[in-house]
Amino acid sequence: MAGPNDHKDGAPRHIHIEKGKKFNWLPWLLLGLGLLALLFALSRCNREEPVAVAPAPAPTAAPTEVVAATPNAARSNALVGTSGLGAYLGGTEALPRTFTFEKLNFDTAKSDIRAADAAEIDQVATTLKQYGTAKIRIAGYADSRGSDPVNMALGKARANSVKNALVAKGIDAGRIETVSGGESDPVDTNASAGGRFENRRTELVVTAR
Repeated sequence: MAGPNDHKDGAPRHIHIEKGKKFNWLPWLLLGLGLLALLFALSRCNREEPVAVAPAPAPTAAPTEVVAATPNAARSNALVGTSGLGAYLGGTEALPRTFTFEKLNFDTAKSDIRAADAAEIDQVATTLKQYGTAKIRIAGYADSRGSDPVNMALGKARANSVKNALVAKGIDAGRIETVSGGESDPVDTNASAGGRFENRRTELVVTAR
């Protein structure tokens, strides 16, 4: 006799077929994102704070280079060809000290010492011979016409001309260094011919007694 749950052919009346469940990716995705956030936070905690590095000071240029001419040198009102230079070298005032030439200027784009200015070179040479341990720096300048590289080179050439003239008068070359200020630090306007003439000059800086 067939049971109440049996069909005539012997198969069960009710067959329960479970439908396949769809995989839920959302929890796993959230878990992965949480782990990434945790790792990022840990890496931030372990990272060292950046140390602020002060910029390195600008290198001091060697005396033979084309550099700013008279840093930290006080200018004297005394002219280099008068007794002012000798009085300073024989005194105890602080170093360095800059002296101006009364007549030593240059023609446009020239570095030759003019014949009219040679006497001032003689006066400086005489003073330096009296103070044999003194050392000086000759700084050459140009007016504002021309490019910066040209003016720097011209200032250097003018300083070297003065040095060579002093060496020719018997001053040891080792006591004299030369630099260039180019068109920087003008003493007069570059808008007039007279002003440009005054800016085409050299200065003498006493660096040691």
